[in-house]
Amino acid sequence: MRRMGSFDDVLAANADYATSFQDEGLPGQAGKGLAVVTCMDSRIDPLKMLGLAKGDAKIMRNAGGRVTEDVLRTLVLATHLLGVDRILVVEHTDCKMASATGAEVHQSIFDASGVDTRSLDFQLMDDQLQSLAQDVQRVRSSPYLPKSTQVGGFLYDVRSGRLREVL
Repeated sequence: MRRMGSFDDVLAANADYATSFQDEGLPGQAGKGLAVVTCMDSRIDPLKMLGLAKGDAKIMRNAGGRVTEDVLRTLVLATHLLGVDRILVVEHTDCKMASATGAEVHQSIFDASGVDTRSLDFQLMDDQLQSLAQDVQRVRSSPYLPKSTQVGGFLYDVRSGRLREVL
């Protein structure tokens, strides 16, 4: 008898999804001209949080919602080729990346798995609002993005669902 695979549950859910799937003919463009950079935290539902629908925005997620080189690369493509002219950088309350030190995170991973991650930079935030300001400035000052691109920094409260513009 075959042992259940690690992905059988998601493959079964996809098979159910595909039975009623209808191609809506959406283009690859961001329908509302919006890109969102936010954290991978599963308490955040970017589309619902912003009252958006599928096709409205380009969503980039990573640990801490940081503006990394890869995020900048993606934003350059999104602004020049995919109709993005507004970028939201969204941090959130109760973020692990803003509440632990690098040493603590590396030690926690080592304690849990025996894996030494000290060669990785997890881009933790000593001061979340300062890090947000730096990330927003990094986007605003990129020579590869159109100067007309609107960029804002926001803080999302995971307990109330409220989004507050801070930059």
